Amino acid sequence: MAKIHLNPIINKLHGSIANFTFRYMYGRQTLIKKPDMSNVQWSEAQQAHRRRFKRAVAYARSALADPEVRARYEADAAAQGKRPFDLAVSDYFKGRDLLNEG
Repeated sequence: MAKIHLNPIINKLHGSIANFTFRYMYGRQTLIKKPDMSNVQWSEAQQAHRRRFKRAVAYARSALADPEVRARYEADAAAQGKRPFDLAVSDYFKGRDLLNEG
């Protein structure tokens, strides 16, 4: 494995350049080749989960756009040590809907 010693000005890289992705994991800088997913055949269960996750993200975005609901998510997230968006996505999967709660 090649080792790179970066200038102190650039001590971490992350993101993508061409077909490579820079990551910083477990205290080490890594460079990986992006996977080629063009020929992957998703199963029906995978497609269904991807559709459900898409709806969960849409719910989280709309929930955090509402100031009252956002305040509740921010308070709950701070208490649990999570991000409000992640908590909203999780709530969607649990069936908890703060937007239509009456």
